[in-house]
Amino acid sequence: MHPADPAVRELLRDGELQVQGRLVEASNATLLCAVESGPLRAECVYKPVRGERPLWDFPDGTLAGREVAAFLLDEAAGWGLIPPTLLREGPFGPGMAQFWVDTEEDSEPVDLVAPDEVPTGWLPVLQAQDHRGEPVLLVHADDPQLQRLAVLDIVLNNADRKGGHVLRTPDGQVLGVDHGVALNAEDKLRTVLWGWIGQDLPAEVTDVLGRLRAELEGPLAQQLAEHITPKEVRAVAARVERLLSEGVFPAPSGEWPAIPWPAF
Repeated sequence: MHPADPAVRELLRDGELQVQGRLVEASNATLLCAVESGPLRAECVYKPVRGERPLWDFPDGTLAGREVAAFLLDEAAGWGLIPPTLLREGPFGPGMAQFWVDTEEDSEPVDLVAPDEVPTGWLPVLQAQDHRGEPVLLVHADDPQLQRLAVLDIVLNNADRKGGHVLRTPDGQVLGVDHGVALNAEDKLRTVLWGWIGQDLPAEVTDVLGRLRAELEGPLAQQLAEHITPKEVRAVAARVERLLSEGVFPAPSGEWPAIPWPAF
């Protein structure tokens, strides 16, 4: 099944979840499940609320709810950058279910390379050293899909956009996952997608942001308020307004680490 298949959301909502295993590298309980309903079968990630580790700077709501709110914003934008995500009951109680997507091996849009090996069409973000003390560059592709994901991260105030949270599917689609630590009212943007600092926002992006601004004055705000606080909903609208007013990709604020650690 493809993430855009209309049957995916119904399957996620109503299908029976069967736990296949645990993703052990995740800091919160993250379970790989099969989800089945009649002849339909797919895989999904299930993150039960009871498996969340409390975060002092995200005291309100749940990480699962923030993941769903991120999907709602992406859905309103029409970008299809986040796999279908919803709240539902599961084997360990209520939690987030997100459609599992297969990825293309050796085609990650974010990478670490030697300074003299930056691929054509890629943008440098940060110079660092590897575990041997050799210089490396954190780089990402100059890809319109990745650029839209960078804008979405600004809107979401994503505090944890690691390189490993950016996927590319076999058909070339870029997707972002793991949005539990996002949508805080305070500036917490941490991302590896800084390659466009100071560049003008594309016209297509400003058109989408204008539509989001209008929708945040109506039903979209009500949908978000089911998962995040009213203050956080207002902060989303303020970030959209600021992007439209400034018209460029912002630079790090300097008040918060600009890149998550580890970066992958």
